[in-house]
Amino acid sequence: MKPILYYAEKCPDTAPFVAELKRLGVEYDEVEVMSSIPNLKQWLRLRDNNAAFDAVKAKGNAGFPALLLENGRVILTESELRDIFA
Repeated sequence: MKPILYYAEKCPDTAPFVAELKRLGVEYDEVEVMSSIPNLKQWLRLRDNNAAFDAVKAKGNAGFPALLLENGRVILTESELRDIFA
């Protein structure tokens, strides 16, 4: 199973996050959160039930892009991507 990238196409943080994934050679499946209600519901279930998003939600941010790894860990920053995949 590949990691799953949850993202919003219009989010300004998406492009640099995706560029870093590509630079690191990370293969992943994509879920564009804003493209359908089922995708949004899938995203909200993850975000609302995972402690990795607590600080993000406390700041009033949405929390994407986010990469869900096979082990359940959620990566929210480019520096975390480098720490894991570099």
